[in-house]
Amino acid sequence: MLRFLTAGESHGPALIGIVEGLPAGLRVDVDAIQRDLARRQIGVGRSARMRIENDRVEILGGVINGQTIGAPVALKIENLDYANWKDKPIPPQTIPRPGHADFAGAVKYGLNDLRLVAERASARETAMRVACGALARQLLGECGIIVGSHVLEIGGVRATIPPLTYEEIFARAQQSDVAVADEASAEKIRARIEEVMRAKDTVGGIIEIVALNVPIGLGSHVHWDRKLDGRLAQAVMSIPSVKGVEIGEAFANACKTGTQVQDEIFVNPQSPISNLQSPISNLKSFIRHTNRAGGLEGGITNGMPIIVRAALKPIATTVTPLRSVDLATGEPALSQYQRSDFCHVPRACVIGEAMVAWVLADALLEKFGGDSMEEVRGRMTEDG
Repeated sequence: MLRFLTAGESHGPALIGIVEGLPAGLRVDVDAIQRDLARRQIGVGRSARMRIENDRVEILGGVINGQTIGAPVALKIENLDYANWKDKPIPPQTIPRPGHADFAGAVKYGLNDLRLVAERASARETAMRVACGALARQLLGECGIIVGSHVLEIGGVRATIPPLTYEEIFARAQQSDVAVADEASAEKIRARIEEVMRAKDTVGGIIEIVALNVPIGLGSHVHWDRKLDGRLAQAVMSIPSVKGVEIGEAFANACKTGTQVQDEIFVNPQSPISNLQSPISNLKSFIRHTNRAGGLEGGITNGMPIIVRAALKPIATTVTPLRSVDLATGEPALSQYQRSDFCHVPRACVIGEAMVAWVLADALLEKFGGDSMEEVRGRMTEDG
């Protein structure tokens, strides 16, 4: 139902996005898109590039008088650093950085200059993903669905999760320069990042993205490519440096027995089942006390919060050189440092939200359909 394409290079003139499939009548809040773009540029351990760019989205089509019209939405984000590079003679890059797309991309496309790979493989592309995902987030918001995130771990330092609602955790994380809801944990994580920076190294971590108020029945169990957990995992795994994704407590569950893992179902004492109706017609009659499945069973949402966790490896570009080979000479060589983050984990949170919001918005339209927001809202109401 929904799709988006991005184009543009890290040091090219601009990033471009095309979003197709949004219903007409969606109110577009440009300031909200800007807030998400700003979140992508903050955090301890960010690179100097983030102090150059001041990402501003420009809507070129598909939105009139602040609302979508059913046509593709065209977006543009200018690269301010382009002016600093466009007239400079730049020698070819021939030493691939281990862990980066340099080597594999150059071999695949037959390129002699690794910069031609790095320019597109750069995480700079995620700025446009955040903008596109912000539109999906606004569609979900019209339907009462909230998507937020926070950091669970950076560099082996695990954050304590305070006993708060998810909305409170999201709010605290957004006020933190390491996207951590617990300040004592944030201090330890800041210290760890600063230690890694002094060592001229990089560090990864784990983020958690959560979607609230998601209706039962998004996704499907009938085909492998319609299972929503698979779609979410693919979308989040596509974020640069993400090397692992779990739904709910997947990896912890693998060490337990079935009776310890499954989320049992109970009758809700506050909304008992009426003898005059089918139990399944009153979903408020059921309650669960756990959510180890992360809100998905059989590839379908079950009404509990959707929980997606992503493990991000440390960034491949390090100040400390790594052993490699010069592809121009075939001789051993050390990798050359290029401006990059020391820690990108806090900034990855909003990117993860964008990808989760995109998949959920697509699944929502798949289930309820509609060419206008009025139709979508009406069908959701009819469905209960």
